[in-house]
Amino acid sequence: MTASTSLFPSPVLARRGVLAVAGAALLGPLLTGPALAQGGWPASRPITWVVPYPPGGSTDVLGRNVAQRIAKLLGTNVIVENKAGATGTIGAAFVAKAEPDGYTLLGTSIGPQAIAPHLMGKLPYEPIAGFEPVITIGTIPHILVVGTNQPFKTVADLVAAGKAQAGKLAFASGGNGTILQMQGELLQQQTGARFIHVPYKGDTPALQDTLGEQVQFMFAPASAALPHVQSGKLRALAVTSAQRLSALPTVPTMGEVGMNDFVVEQWQAVFAPAKTPAAIVQRLNQEIGQALKDPGVVALADKLGVTLVGGTPRQLGELQKADSLKWAKVIKDANIKAE
Repeated sequence: MTASTSLFPSPVLARRGVLAVAGAALLGPLLTGPALAQGGWPASRPITWVVPYPPGGSTDVLGRNVAQRIAKLLGTNVIVENKAGATGTIGAAFVAKAEPDGYTLLGTSIGPQAIAPHLMGKLPYEPIAGFEPVITIGTIPHILVVGTNQPFKTVADLVAAGKAQAGKLAFASGGNGTILQMQGELLQQQTGARFIHVPYKGDTPALQDTLGEQVQFMFAPASAALPHVQSGKLRALAVTSAQRLSALPTVPTMGEVGMNDFVVEQWQAVFAPAKTPAAIVQRLNQEIGQALKDPGVVALADKLGVTLVGGTPRQLGELQKADSLKWAKVIKDANIKAE
């Protein structure tokens, strides 16, 4: 799954950065295992935060900001490394094989952990058994949008057309196997409508062709679609979040228009290698949770269209398992194959 469209194209983000050290707090008696033997997370040995996408996307930008905060909270360096490729699975495999000592973390999204494993056959890591969930960073809702010249005013209109003109109307996505495609496939499976999937190399060109009405609709990330909806260039038919978006109070949720089990949010989260000691996972959860309350992180998340979540490692694990089961069924029923 590709990262979200870059909102911060500064070249600073394109370089691996060693984030600032502040304070000298060590973990002390909380830790057990290898890390405790070395006195916690000493400043002489940095933490590596792996982002499995190219620089500049929302997972990268938000991850760097969170990593900067936990560097201060833990009193050590955090090095952010972009290990992109293969829809995020290269970076995930790197972390899965790392020592489970708290020095290597994966800042990733739903793609490599719940979707790609069902598309790509045998992977060099186990997406669930190979990791310890740490914390959910946040979620990104999506909006079902059509061009303003399209005749569809409601989801029911679109579904009816997809049945009457089976295989003639098209929806865009940011690529084969992305969460954007998954939602189009889920819409077909729940309604019996039939559409043509048109994959693009990224969310931005997909959105551009939806604006230009080369395709009839798409499920777009809220942050990317909102400006066009608010300017009147796109029409929002529904949102995929559990509740209506405050920015679009008159636009119903998919549940409200009769689409059961259609809460779809693209989550970002942090994982550690499997067998990382529970005390280390808990301390990371605590400090990242604290970082998510930082006003600077909150403001950045708002710009990126990310709803910050936090929560426990167990809650992240349950979210990952539920989404893995959900998208495995969609992929199997639609016979979707990796590119």
